[in-house]
Amino acid sequence: MLTNEEIQSSAMEELKDNYRNIITLLGEDADREGLLKTPERVAKAMLHLTKGYTMDPKEVLRGAMFKEPYSQMVVVKDIDFFSLCEHHMLPFYGKAHVAYIPNGHITGLSKIARVVDIYSHRLQVQERMTLQIKECIQETLNPLGVMVVIEAKHMCMQMRGVEKQNSITTTSDFTGAFNQAKTREEFMNLISNR
Repeated sequence: MLTNEEIQSSAMEELKDNYRNIITLLGEDADREGLLKTPERVAKAMLHLTKGYTMDPKEVLRGAMFKEPYSQMVVVKDIDFFSLCEHHMLPFYGKAHVAYIPNGHITGLSKIARVVDIYSHRLQVQERMTLQIKECIQETLNPLGVMVVIEAKHMCMQMRGVEKQNSITTTSDFTGAFNQAKTREEFMNLISNR
């Protein structure tokens, strides 16, 4: 069985070859001085931007799970993220806001940001990423409720197609206690106070 390092090395070589071919297909000279190392740099960048496939977000949460009787809302807001749109492989970026209401267990606050990071480091659509973050926290911590709001700008809308530079896409998903409008409203008030 191959190690993760061997798999990464093999992927790196194949990606370099493929990016060299892409450069040529675009009409450029892949042997031109400025482009000689571009296939390797792009391959490294893509492996970094998709490193979330090699990580388990539930394990991250379990690694810092503590018994605690606290049962009020815990909010981690303004979590910066960058991701790649799976339709055009162009970046989308913004902020994630996550809340959960503990049910006997809490997790390290940085672990919530790590969950966002793991899911954003995959080829994504914003809607699925919102759902995945919510489901991961709900299934792992079993809280009384979870709510996730993501606000993002999409380069596929800014650089191509409709070319609308100032549009922001907002998605949200929630479970449990957040089904109550009053609880959702409290969360939205907390994240809008900047």
